Amino acid sequence: MRKSILSVVMFCAFAAFASADEVITKQPDGTYVVNTTTLCDVKGYKSPTPVEVYIKGGKVLKVEALPNKETKSYFAKIVNGLLPKYVSLKVSKAKRQAKVQTVDVCTGATFSCKAVQQNIMAALDYYEKNK
Repeated sequence: MRKSILSVVMFCAFAAFASADEVITKQPDGTYVVNTTTLCDVKGYKSPTPVEVYIKGGKVLKVEALPNKETKSYFAKIVNGLLPKYVSLKVSKAKRQAKVQTVDVCTGATFSCKAVQQNIMAALDYYEKNK
């Protein structure tokens, strides 16, 4: 009986640890990758808009949009216009930029643009707390 309870406790501890690994991983070259799929449940116009944020040496290397159900033509504006604006920014500056709700590069995709910015902010916050 004790063995089965201990097994359950160990499994739960492992599951909690494993789920944290799904959010942030460290690559062999020191790059952290933060995936917001389970971290942030903010929806754009139609669906959640998760991203992966790549960070190395305290700077954002890139932001990649993950699969979503947003309208492809509008979401392409975000991928091409907004996400590149984070490349090479220090995490602190990227956080300030994510807080600013400018959507000038995302005309017609305002909800999705704001959701992506919130996902980026969640990723950066998570990185700072868990690196």
